[in-house]
Amino acid sequence: MITLGLNAAFHDSAAALVIDGTPVAAAEEERFTRIKHAKRPVPFSTWELPYHAIDSCLRQADLTLAQVDHVAYSFDPGEFLGERAGTAALWLPLEPAAHAVAGWDSPWDPLFAAYVINAPRQLVDGAPQHLRPRLGGSLDKARGPSYRWHFVKHHLCHQASAFLAAPFARCAVMTLDGRGERATTTYGVYRDDRYVALGEVVMPDSLGLLYERITAHLGFLHSSDEYKVMALAALGTPSFAGALREHVRVHDDGQYRILPFDLQVLFGPPRRPGAPLTQRDLNLAASLQNVLEQTVLQLAVWLRETSGESSLAMAGGVALNCVMNSRLRDAGVFDAVWVQPAAGDAGTALGAALWTDARERRDPALVEAPALAAARVTKAGAARVAPDIVHTLAPRHWQMDHAYLGPDYPDDEIEALLRWAQLPYRRLADVPGEVAQLLAQDRIIGWFQGHMEFGPRALGARSILASPIAPTMQARLNELKDREDFRPVAPALPEEALAEWFTPAAANGARSPFMLFVYDTRPEKAALIPSACHADLSARVQTVDKRSNPRFHALLEAFGRIAGVPVLINTSFNVRGQPIVGTPRAALEAFYTTPLDALVIGSYLVTKNQTKEDMR
Repeated sequence: MITLGLNAAFHDSAAALVIDGTPVAAAEEERFTRIKHAKRPVPFSTWELPYHAIDSCLRQADLTLAQVDHVAYSFDPGEFLGERAGTAALWLPLEPAAHAVAGWDSPWDPLFAAYVINAPRQLVDGAPQHLRPRLGGSLDKARGPSYRWHFVKHHLCHQASAFLAAPFARCAVMTLDGRGERATTTYGVYRDDRYVALGEVVMPDSLGLLYERITAHLGFLHSSDEYKVMALAALGTPSFAGALREHVRVHDDGQYRILPFDLQVLFGPPRRPGAPLTQRDLNLAASLQNVLEQTVLQLAVWLRETSGESSLAMAGGVALNCVMNSRLRDAGVFDAVWVQPAAGDAGTALGAALWTDARERRDPALVEAPALAAARVTKAGAARVAPDIVHTLAPRHWQMDHAYLGPDYPDDEIEALLRWAQLPYRRLADVPGEVAQLLAQDRIIGWFQGHMEFGPRALGARSILASPIAPTMQARLNELKDREDFRPVAPALPEEALAEWFTPAAANGARSPFMLFVYDTRPEKAALIPSACHADLSARVQTVDKRSNPRFHALLEAFGRIAGVPVLINTSFNVRGQPIVGTPRAALEAFYTTPLDALVIGSYLVTKNQTKEDMR
């Protein structure tokens, strides 16, 4: 069974391909179009489907759209429209902003919904001409597309991307983001090949939108720069936390409310984008982070008691907050916490495909089996679970050990491009060993290797690498990437070296492959890697497994032998405002328009200011 998952409703448009329960490809549209987040999250951009990502996924599997059995879209327009869903037409004023609407609805909702509802038709005949050979053969004029279309609830896709990928046979599930159709936070439990929804929080109460509002107040771009606010938090004190907490009310049933408040009254005027950061700005960031962490911790306590499970799987854009994740990990509410590496909206493409695949492949004899007894699903006293929200699924045989699901490019294709561009290059006999020598000389390297990562983190496939030993390296990297000077960079090290360098090393199985948790640098080691530590000596660590990324693992080992430190700075291969590079051509463009010292692309080394004769 071949299932294609799509995300296109808000931002981070993406595609994922699942065959018989196993993802074989997943990619984000931005890596091909070079438009960060693929598009801005506005109603009139919803018509854009991730055609390039779809083409890439199908290409990896050597398939065409005509061979796909199911297409799953990670948004349900019926859920979004509610009682309006049955109308044959929706009224849209010529100037929507001039018309007031009730509550949190938007006058643009009809246009947004119309684009989503017409996504099946858009997929059939809206692809760019150069992609139609792979995407355009699915339509028989008489019979229609060969696949079945499924609209899947946005938060259900987030949930599925977590519990159908996590290394747990059974777990509680929590997803938090800005919003889906109506839900902003959802809870569930997965065990015995069944998923049970345990509750949800709906609009307008949203921790994700709260974080977005204050991100914009601090002069950053909402739905994009929230991670910058998280980094700022370490530089401030939570002096506004009390005032903010007065407007975030957590109840004892997994519900919370965000009470209305005026940002300027509570925190002063907004910061102008690009203006110098003040202590007030740092303190507001710290306060927001503090309230988020405390609130999520309270929700997690309720979920642990209600689900009875000792492991937690998470997704949703808020779950990309690695400081919050670490606070939850260290609190001990759950014995283990796993976060989907594509926790943002891109991951809903994967979740939609996994969910639809698991539903369609389930044993028909079990579909009508009696639902789990409420006592088995929730603890005594919790709300009773209705049978219609108990979902029977096909057994799992895959878990997400790595995120290298994007396209790769063989050496012969890379060399052909280098020759065509008439660039000087040299094939390396020992890629890890020779690159480690360059890094030990404080060279900054563009590293383009293997299958591209799925999700927002560069994990050693599309990375910029540097030595962490020189105290000035962080500033050099931020200048190279045109980033704010407060932005930290992340350390990568072999998985087996984690305990030697960071604490708590034993948490989550002594692994952190996706840069989604923060660790404290051991005091005796911090002075050895000053550029890899944040201001509070914390670090967003990536552990590298020899099986999932052998060349990167070998590079870390080689650097350790030369420099005595098996740690490299790993930051994304991009500059501010640009997506991570996805193709060899994009890698070359980024290399030649930045102060990078060298590019290692496949087995080839490219440097600047050298002739072809010097390199051969």
